[in-house]
Amino acid sequence: MPFTEAKEHAPGRLHEIFADPYSAFDNMTTERLLHLRVAIAELVERPIRQGSLVLRVIHGWENGGCSPEALCHRDYRIDSLGSLCSIEARLHEALECQTGCEGAAGELLARPLADAIRRAEQNGMTIDKETRQTPSRWPSFTNGLWLYTLFKVYHRLIYGEDDPYRSIHLRLPEGEREIHEFHLEEGEFAVIKPIEGAQGDSMLMLHPSQLPSVLMLL
Repeated sequence: MPFTEAKEHAPGRLHEIFADPYSAFDNMTTERLLHLRVAIAELVERPIRQGSLVLRVIHGWENGGCSPEALCHRDYRIDSLGSLCSIEARLHEALECQTGCEGAAGELLARPLADAIRRAEQNGMTIDKETRQTPSRWPSFTNGLWLYTLFKVYHRLIYGEDDPYRSIHLRLPEGEREIHEFHLEEGEFAVIKPIEGAQGDSMLMLHPSQLPSVLMLL
């Protein structure tokens, strides 16, 4: 099992800022709102100023469903707070008109999963139906661990999570990344960023219902 593909609860950028980021955002922490403001400034506002932030809106899973084929997403390049507000207005209008959110289905999980399974089978592995359909079994083949890790992130962002903060290290095909995942009263979202010293965009990822709450943090 390729454990180097992903590691949950791995130190990241916020470990350089806070002595204990896992308690920094807890409701029992006196200065949690200040800590959240510092984290937002570092993870979201800084890449906006640098022109390196992408908003990824994920949707499509409902009523407990979580098939890779049903997960949809749409990416938006963010160059200012105003562009975020414009996207929020567009998503709100789509919800009011019941036209649904924009986005492509299957590209986040289903397509890379199919590619990983095909390569595994070309290398002599037999991937049965249960393994294909059970995310916790994906780590048995190469690229399955990071896919399973992202599956869990998407699931928590859509259906919720009790832990207020989680830090994850991922080795993706495009490079090494940190995931900073937040599940707070103020909003649920994640930021995927390159590790320190690496090049690439940062990504603010959330369900469309969470965008108004996140905007209030900026």
